[in-house]
Amino acid sequence: MSLNALETPTDRPSLLLSLFPAFVLVVLLTINVLIYSDDATYGPNQIALLIAAAVAGLVGWKMAVPFEQMIDGITTSLSAALPAILILLLIGALSGTWMLSGIVPTMVYYGLAILEPSYFLVAAAVICAIVSIATGSSWSTVATVGIALIGIGSALGAPKAMTAGAIISGAYFGDKLSPLSDTTNLAAAMAGTNLITHIRYMLWTTVPSMLIALGIFWYLGSTLETGSAAPADVTALSNLIADRFTISPWLFIVPVAVVAMVVCKIDALVALFVGALLGGVAAMIAQPGIVADQATAADLPTWLQQIPGSDWFVENYSAVVNATFGDIKLAAKLTEVETAAAASYDLSNLEPASRARVFASDLLKAGGMSGMLNTIWLVVCAMCFGGVMEACGLLKRITDSLVQFARSTGSLIATTATTCLFLNFTASDQYLAIVVPGRMFRKTYEDRGLAPQNLSRTLEDSGTVTSVLIPWNTCGAIQSTVLGVATLEYAGFCFFNYLSPLMTVAVGFAGIGIVKLATLKANK
Repeated sequence: MSLNALETPTDRPSLLLSLFPAFVLVVLLTINVLIYSDDATYGPNQIALLIAAAVAGLVGWKMAVPFEQMIDGITTSLSAALPAILILLLIGALSGTWMLSGIVPTMVYYGLAILEPSYFLVAAAVICAIVSIATGSSWSTVATVGIALIGIGSALGAPKAMTAGAIISGAYFGDKLSPLSDTTNLAAAMAGTNLITHIRYMLWTTVPSMLIALGIFWYLGSTLETGSAAPADVTALSNLIADRFTISPWLFIVPVAVVAMVVCKIDALVALFVGALLGGVAAMIAQPGIVADQATAADLPTWLQQIPGSDWFVENYSAVVNATFGDIKLAAKLTEVETAAAASYDLSNLEPASRARVFASDLLKAGGMSGMLNTIWLVVCAMCFGGVMEACGLLKRITDSLVQFARSTGSLIATTATTCLFLNFTASDQYLAIVVPGRMFRKTYEDRGLAPQNLSRTLEDSGTVTSVLIPWNTCGAIQSTVLGVATLEYAGFCFFNYLSPLMTVAVGFAGIGIVKLATLKANK
């Protein structure tokens, strides 16, 4: 059953009544942020979504909407999200095997090698972009390489807020364009478009925004009087990675193969699955020592021990499987002093080698498929809320009120972007700033004859990147704590994060790169 096939209530709900479940959701999310801070997305927000779904169900019951229709709405909504859930699981598997094989550490190693003090701010943004694309996580990038760059910038005489702006700009640029990113996959799923199509379409706005941001950072960097301190932190981290892993450009064969499959229009599910398998093979070939460390010890039956190569098979198989589904930590264990410094985000009293160990403890780990389960939980709960709202006609009532003033494509995109920003302010969570507008506007874009990638790009251009600019948003709160710079201080230098939503609205009004549904269907 499609969403369009669901019956809508005979009585059109009032706007106030339609907004009531959303109001309850915003109140609960605000309470969660106040009580749980950045841990709100690890359970409390999911419960808030379910309670809000129940409130929407009560509104539907008052309007005489059959309970079976609400369940059908949830089922249909979850069915639409299933491809994204499968992709998220495969991304977890791929991130695990690519970490075990040294592919991600190799990308980080070469990224750090391009650092040059004479254009530090530009280099910081580029390094963070590379690491974020490789890891698919702006949070991990900021919490590892970002912390190192903050210290280096201070030694070179660069203001902390300015350095933080460059770090965040690069990290969120990479996060948007990485096929490993959960927000990238989420935006594509909510709009109903292909992952690679979504990423390719974002280049229209993301690349120009980043080029302008880099130009600004270049100018700002040229006005700074930098010191002569050597980037000891970067050197120490690079040395640590080189000591732990076999660093080789041959490892890039795996990501190149995945990209080649995508270019050949092989389905993303297949490409990611093959990429995860190739990562496991690369691990067995390039990192035998690390594989041995991550293997699960097993007492094999006597008959199996007599088979030649059985020990080798069990060691390699268990290590790759462990990396595919579970947590792996490839850095050395921290000392008590290093652990305490990491917990307080204050590494100023540590030597460069100790700081590098702390950075590596966050960088050289992966969560596998299990690491994606919390995001999947959030998606499932959000789909339950959206499904009930859709089935009861509440979502349509809200959307109709918002889009009645959006006469043109540009104004519709602007309305979508404003809604994403509003939810980042009120719901304090970037995932909800993608999911809720995606559910609200998907049908409207379809009715206007616009291809779904127009919506997916707007969701990510506005929902993902603006979350870090808001002090009480989970992204803004945690990045401020990690970098040791107040959100409102670094926000003025996050040029990419401002330019991205402005660029998506500008190209919408200009009609640049707007794909019509008719064109999409004709090309198929």
